[in-house]
Formats: sequence, structure tokens, C-alpha cells
Amino acid sequence: MVSGQGDGTVGSLGHKYALSVVAACIAEFVTYPLDLVKTRLQMQGEGVRVMGSPYRGMVKTTFGVVKEEGLTKLWQGVTPGMARHLVYSGVRMTLYDMLRSRWAVGHEVGVLDRAVLGMVSGGLGQLVASPADLVKVRMQMEGRRRLQGLPGRVTGIRGSLVQAVQEGGVKSLWKGAVPNVQRAALVNLGDLTAYDQTKTYLVSEGWSGDSWVTHGVASGCAGLTAALLGTPADVVKARVMNQPLDTNGRGLYYKGAIDCLAKAVKSEGLLSLYKGFVPCWLRMAPWSMTFWLSFEKMRTLAHLEPW
Repeated sequence: MVSGQGDGTVGSLGHKYALSVVAACIAEFVTYPLDLVKTRLQMQGEGVRVMGSPYRGMVKTTFGVVKEEGLTKLWQGVTPGMARHLVYSGVRMTLYDMLRSRWAVGHEVGVLDRAVLGMVSGGLGQLVASPADLVKVRMQMEGRRRLQGLPGRVTGIRGSLVQAVQEGGVKSLWKGAVPNVQRAALVNLGDLTAYDQTKTYLVSEGWSGDSWVTHGVASGCAGLTAALLGTPADVVKARVMNQPLDTNGRGLYYKGAIDCLAKAVKSEGLLSLYKGFVPCWLRMAPWSMTFWLSFEKMRTLAHLEPW
């Protein structure tokens, strides 16, 4: 349903954008602690190399954050995380919906079409939202830095943005944009494409397109696929974005995404690319389910066709 995109009706692109953002913010807040734990786990290879920190698993990391920093620190960085979805989820969902609707005119939308649309929509959405993602990663690592005896870097969204610009100029706000966009393309190849394809198949087999069971099964497949495809790029993204910069705005540890990938595999092994996979999947699965169930329900309440 693309009609009415400029007249303020319920089916306008503006309404679809708003519903995408609200559903994403709900999912982000509910599952954010797992994202923080995932990021801490992915940075542990650097902790061992730089600070001599011991490795800790998902459960110990979670309890460690609560014990050493406080329960509320599990949501440290949630504000820029939700702010990111004002752009990222709004753009990726609206763009995918629009492109799919236009491609469906005179064509049958197949799995390869959905894969391309998912990667393009996710990549473009993330490119625009990269500064917010940089702020989120920095804030997630603040508690860890202070426990390691390092000086604090940021206290909020504005301070983090100002500091990033002071360290490396405006272009530093897009530090790690390449692995960021690559990750988003892969994640949306899993999330958007897997959800859309699975739901289409289930409906063709007689399942109800309005049923929460259909939405739940499709979102479960989407979360698992997104985690499998996105974790390696997520590890690289987190390390590139969190590294300190020299006076010229260049990273002190890595020259770029490929350099980070090569060093991680060389020093820590291939499986290091899946460090944090369990919390990544455990977060993506409930995130995907919360998002899609919320999104589909709100579309129904807004009298929009099921996605």
C-alpha cells in the first residue's frame, strides 16, 4: 500500500516510517543489555592485548557489569541506540517496502530480488545512521575503560559527537562506516529477506498473514539468519569504531576493516570473528521477534496491509 504518500493519510510513507521507528525503539530498549554484553565480548581480544584483561563469557560479563558498574549500566548507550533507529530503521523499512512495491508491478518478487533489496535498504540506512552508531559503541565501552584505569572519553550523545569531531574532524563520525554498512547489508539480507521470504512461503502454505504465529516463526528465522551473516562484520565494526585515533585522525590499531579482519584472524583465530555470537543471536532473535510482532500489530491497528 503505497498510495497517499504525500497527503497525510494512514497509508503515507510518513506513517510507515513512524511505525518502523516506534517498533524498532521498543525492540532496542527490551534487548539492549544483550547488545552491550555482545560489544564487551567482541572487544575482549583487544583487552587482553592492551590491558591484560581476562576473557569472560556472556554470563560472567553480564554479572560483571552489574557488580562492577551497576544494573543501570546494562542500558548505557541506549539513548543513541534508539536515536540511531530514528534514521536506520525508518530508512531501511520504508525504502525496502517502497522498492518492493514498485518492483512487484509486472514482476514476481523472488528470493534474489528480496536479497538485493534487503542489502541495499539496510546499507543505505546504516550509512546515514553511522554517527549515531559510533556514539553508541563509545558509550557502551565507557564503563570498561574506567575499570581498566583509562580516562573517560564521553558522558553523553553531544559530548561524544563533539569529541569525535575534535579528534578527527567531521569525517571521523563515519569512522568504521565501511564495516558498518557491510554489516547492515548482511544483517538485512538475513533480517528483511529472511522474514519476507519465510512469511511469503508460510502464507502460500495456508498460514494466516495476520497471525502472530506466522510473524513469530518468520521473525525467528530472520533473527538466526541475521546473526549468522552479521556477527563477523559486527566484530570488525566494533573494533574499528572503538579504537583511539592519532593526531591525524587515523586509527592506532587498524588501518581499516580489512586490516582489522586480518589481524583478528591472525592473532586470535578464525573463530574470533564469531566472538559474541551467542549474545548476538540471543539479542537478534528477541529483537527481531519484538520488532516484527510490534510492527505488524501497529500496521494492523493503523489499517495498513500486513507487511
